[in-house]
Amino acid sequence: MMLVVVLIGIIAMRRPILRAAGWVLVVNEHADHADVIAIPVDTDDVGVLEAGDLVQSGVATRVAVFADIPVAAVEEEFIRRGVPHESAAERSVRQLKSLGVKTVDVIPSYVAGTEDEGPALADWCDQHQFHSVVVVSTADHSRRLRRVLRRSMKGRQTRVTVRSVRYLVFDPDRWWESRGGIRIEIEELEKLLLDIVRHPIS
Repeated sequence: MMLVVVLIGIIAMRRPILRAAGWVLVVNEHADHADVIAIPVDTDDVGVLEAGDLVQSGVATRVAVFADIPVAAVEEEFIRRGVPHESAAERSVRQLKSLGVKTVDVIPSYVAGTEDEGPALADWCDQHQFHSVVVVSTADHSRRLRRVLRRSMKGRQTRVTVRSVRYLVFDPDRWWESRGGIRIEIEELEKLLLDIVRHPIS
């Protein structure tokens, strides 16, 4: 009987603990008004949809995407085969305009990942004298992204808000129910912990 009570207790506590672990990765700040909305390179189509919705709700009128790192051999092969080649940035620009976004900028800095995006976005905002930017992010990546952006924007004039996309790829309330969710949780938690160790005050 005691064993049954203990097992029931473990099962009852398991969900809140797993949920808390999922929400450790997530930040979703309120987006009021901003000069620009930025879409990181790894946010893909869900970032485009979220940015389009934020523009329609009046948060900002312009959106920025990062330029792709060009792969000449790939572009040349498409040309050789007579097939039009569209980069990820060009596709995002086209999709945003189809969603009613009139002003779309391409940030010319080529970035390989989150650590590159922070300084590149900060410099670009300085050049354009933007005072506020909303950065859309997948939920699982949002807390680590906010840490990187806060470090990059420190001492600058631009206020940054991180907004998690509503089109869920990662569900912090149920991530353990799928292999994909477990993989994302483990990978992102490791990256977040590494960032905290490397930059404890962030």
